[in-house]
Amino acid sequence: MAHRPEDQAPHFDEYAAVFVISVAAELAGMHPQTLRQYDRLGLVSPGRTAGRGRRYSARDIAQLREVQRLSQQEGVNLAGIKRILELENEVDVLRARVAELHAELELELHSRTGMTPSRRLFAAGAAGDIVSVPLGRRGFADPSGALVVWRPRG
Repeated sequence: MAHRPEDQAPHFDEYAAVFVISVAAELAGMHPQTLRQYDRLGLVSPGRTAGRGRRYSARDIAQLREVQRLSQQEGVNLAGIKRILELENEVDVLRARVAELHAELELELHSRTGMTPSRRLFAAGAAGDIVSVPLGRRGFADPSGALVVWRPRG
């Protein structure tokens, strides 16, 4: 059965700042004054309208819930929560950079060899170095006829 466009849910941008503070507070299960305090402390920084009113995104609300969980269930103080959130954001940035570098590597490898990293085979070369073996070739002819046996230590 073919899917019709009207059967698919529209894409929702979790970073779109759409919720006013009263709605965000209700969705997060907090008092609006708590959200203002968290904004002042830099725990959750909502978007702003031209008139400087706060607008929270779905991502902000998820972060507010995480702040509440860490505080109430884990007993972490607000300074600790701020550091945890900073480190999580840093990890997100680093993961994005790793993904970019991986994509660049795939493009470079494909342009040079026509292979992708997930489709490579490696073997030990005659000098003990690691060499990439073209696909479809399960080993290479060693003119010396030497046999290398690998035994794990342990």
